[in-house]
Amino acid sequence: MDRGVAVPYVLVPVDNPSEIAGFYTLSATSVKLGGLPEDVSKKLPRYPAVPATHLGRLAVSVNHQRKGLGERLLVDAVYRSLAASTSVGSVAVVVDAKDESNADFYGKYGFIRFVDSPLHLFIMMKTVAGLSSS
Repeated sequence: MDRGVAVPYVLVPVDNPSEIAGFYTLSATSVKLGGLPEDVSKKLPRYPAVPATHLGRLAVSVNHQRKGLGERLLVDAVYRSLAASTSVGSVAVVVDAKDESNADFYGKYGFIRFVDSPLHLFIMMKTVAGLSSS
């Protein structure tokens, strides 16, 4: 945070606030239109790249895995990104999965793989907005 590259969000247990149960980071990025599926890119302005929010380093402590905290952190991250997109333009949340299993995790929540990089995924803000209204 001191360098302004990413903002961390930390989840701590109520009964032990000095312990970190999980965390994620958010930062600004851009997405090249050519990497998006055509049905998505054709709905966006014809810029070489469009603004997005990068979800980085989402992790859950070994002591807190298998409790649904990864899902809670992910939901918090995408809704926080949606809220920020009303002040600073962002068309999607993007994430780099560390492996295929990780990519499948994001896929369960509506993230779509980039055409040119299957471990690079995104979810459109319009999709997130639709989820928040249901």
